[in-house]
Amino acid sequence: MNRKNKDLRVVRDSEDVDKLVRRIMDNTEDEETQMAQLEEQVKAHKKKIRIRILIVFILIVAASVGIYLFIHLQTYTNVRVANTYPEAGSTDSNYKEFSEGVLRYSRDGMAYLSQQGEEKWNQAYQIKTPTVVAGDDCAIIFDKGGNDVVIFQKDGVKGEIHTTLPIEKATVSSQGIVCAVLKDSSSPKIVCYDTAGNILVEHKTSLTGTGYPMDVAISPDAEVMQVAYLYTQDGSVTSRVVYYNFGSEGEQETDHQVTQEEYKGTLMAEGFFMNQKISAVVGDNMLTIYQGESVPKETSQIKIDKEIKSVFHDNKYIGLVLKNEGKGGYELRLYNTSGKQTLSKDFTGDYGNVKLSGGQVIMYDGNNCSIFLKSGIQKFEGEIETNIREIFPTMGVNKYIVINANGMENVRLVK
Repeated sequence: MNRKNKDLRVVRDSEDVDKLVRRIMDNTEDEETQMAQLEEQVKAHKKKIRIRILIVFILIVAASVGIYLFIHLQTYTNVRVANTYPEAGSTDSNYKEFSEGVLRYSRDGMAYLSQQGEEKWNQAYQIKTPTVVAGDDCAIIFDKGGNDVVIFQKDGVKGEIHTTLPIEKATVSSQGIVCAVLKDSSSPKIVCYDTAGNILVEHKTSLTGTGYPMDVAISPDAEVMQVAYLYTQDGSVTSRVVYYNFGSEGEQETDHQVTQEEYKGTLMAEGFFMNQKISAVVGDNMLTIYQGESVPKETSQIKIDKEIKSVFHDNKYIGLVLKNEGKGGYELRLYNTSGKQTLSKDFTGDYGNVKLSGGQVIMYDGNNCSIFLKSGIQKFEGEIETNIREIFPTMGVNKYIVINANGMENVRLVK
């Protein structure tokens, strides 16, 4: 059966073929042109979106930088109390920032408090002159001039030590190893104890031999001990800084001594470890920095041409408060672990308490307080309602924990 297909056309000659080919090619070119135009439109649209996103991002960054600069490049003069947590300590209690909380201590005992004033644990004791030495992980309270040491961490007391001689100085490692300078009628001793009170090291000193031990420090792993000695030579004062290694590096050395440096005309009075590899000693006219984990070597010696009022440090910076001559006031200086001076700032006011906390230099005395950033910007200068017993930064913009007669307060700096 024959049907007629209306959709089909019989090509009868070459002319018809040429026309058909041209029509197909024209249609194809039109489609390609349309596709190209569509692709260009899509690209242009995507480009506009990217530009808009970039503009929004730049605006957000600019706004963030502006807010940051507005907050941090001005000096605040007042505080606003956000929360107050009444505190049960007595009027003669002292306070010290320690391990994200606060240590409250007195002659009768101590307690560890959270930043909301909650007592986590407490320990009773009888210590006539309680003195605190706090590291990042471990701390001690010892009786200066007495015979007792309490070792503790954030989660509680780790041990107690009773010495046979009065304690002049003491320090502690991250694991709780205690090194103490003990006063003797003839010559002081340096004794190291574990948390159970067992003697690990006993080092005798003499005025004519080693010199008088002015300070002692121990590395975080308790393997290296630093001692600053003082003696007289030809009628002049000389200091000797000695490092002892109680590990494999010091086994073959006399008295485990691995490093010794002498400083004529200088009274080296304070030494400390900033971390496992870096330590420092501060004298009346110089600052020295040592580097080396097992055998420390002096890498920087900085002359100090002003009277030193205060020395403080964290694990990155060493701070000095120096007395200005002639013009009055004081100079605040910071040095990094390479001995480079990173900050010099003059200020007025006499502050008995100075420390580095949260990357900020905090100074306070009575109800007066001054805070400097490491950049040199004075973040706060003013008075707080009652005398400050302790202050340190906490989470949040311009937020601090202040401990005073009212208890523990969460405050914010305001204009």
